[in-house]
Amino acid sequence: MRRNQVAVVGAAETTQLGVIPTMSQLQLHADAALNAIADAGLKLSDIDGFATAVETPQQVCHYLGIKPTWVDGTSVGGCSFMLHVRHAAAAIEAGLCKTVLITHAESGKSMIGKLPRSTPADSLNGQFEAPYGVYGPPSMFPIPVLRFMKTYGITHEQLASVAVVQREWAAKNPRAMMKDPITAADVLNSRMIAYPFRLLQCCLVTDGGGALILTSADRARDFPRKPVYVMGTGESVETPMVSQMETFNSSRAFKTAGPLAFKEAGIAHGDVDHLMIYDAFAHLPLFGLGDLGFMPYEETGQFIADGNTRPGGKLPLNTNGGGLSYMHSGMYGMYALQESVRQMRGIAPAQVPNAKISVCHGVGGMFAASGTIVFTNER
Repeated sequence: MRRNQVAVVGAAETTQLGVIPTMSQLQLHADAALNAIADAGLKLSDIDGFATAVETPQQVCHYLGIKPTWVDGTSVGGCSFMLHVRHAAAAIEAGLCKTVLITHAESGKSMIGKLPRSTPADSLNGQFEAPYGVYGPPSMFPIPVLRFMKTYGITHEQLASVAVVQREWAAKNPRAMMKDPITAADVLNSRMIAYPFRLLQCCLVTDGGGALILTSADRARDFPRKPVYVMGTGESVETPMVSQMETFNSSRAFKTAGPLAFKEAGIAHGDVDHLMIYDAFAHLPLFGLGDLGFMPYEETGQFIADGNTRPGGKLPLNTNGGGLSYMHSGMYGMYALQESVRQMRGIAPAQVPNAKISVCHGVGGMFAASGTIVFTNER
């Protein structure tokens, strides 16, 4: 993909975030989609490309009453929407469609119309992990995270500082679920979930969704919002079981997607003004900083503990409050993308002054997939 040839012209989340027992998961998709379409100044009939995850494209398209000529149902976990941006950009450049709508929604808390997730008995996880009690993030992450901490000298206090700093950002965001200030002591004294993770180091469980609309950069000039250009993209997937064995040294998917996006965008680490790293649990920003090449792994914990990523720091990170304090309906990637777009538009609640380049980095499927998008507000 050529850089800056495709742009985001519409972006919005659902009207409500948090606990929404009055709307089904499909209704949340529609709410997010209609909000993004209104943001772009479009009509449903203008959409000729569509992408989503978990829900099938035909289900959402039928509900919305749209008939796209290009669809993408890639579903690889929470970073699916980063991959959708990459695929949509390629489709637009190839002339397969002109205006792509990407939606995400989950009734993660209220469970209204939520599709059940299952582990097929013949899958690698079904054969070699689930029968032994390794099932879901709380039981899958702790052992490799402890290995990571021991290998690179990361302390419990440093791991706790991730939640503390992101709560500082959330306090500036009216739509964040958790805004009250916390200390490292508060984090370390919160209820144990699965060692070393305590309650305040685990993501929220909420309802909500979001949607993006992309079109060519040339067309984007005629839209009401200032375009946010897709500067670079990267994606990668790997076998979930292999990725779990390697997470003490982080994930090969992480290490592939990030450098691909940086290379395509033609940027260096010092060019990045704003950074979003998927944070379902508190360790992920540490992994992401190392995998993306910002610094060696052993420096990541102290880097955050020293305040470099907090408001006023030299590398603003997870400025909406992240999955730990903003919201997390089960697949967080769309919310990270929304915050990157807000920052590039200059309308974020905790706006980073003069930010020109935002990197949005996601993970999915228990480290089995990764997607990275580089945005800019200058063509």
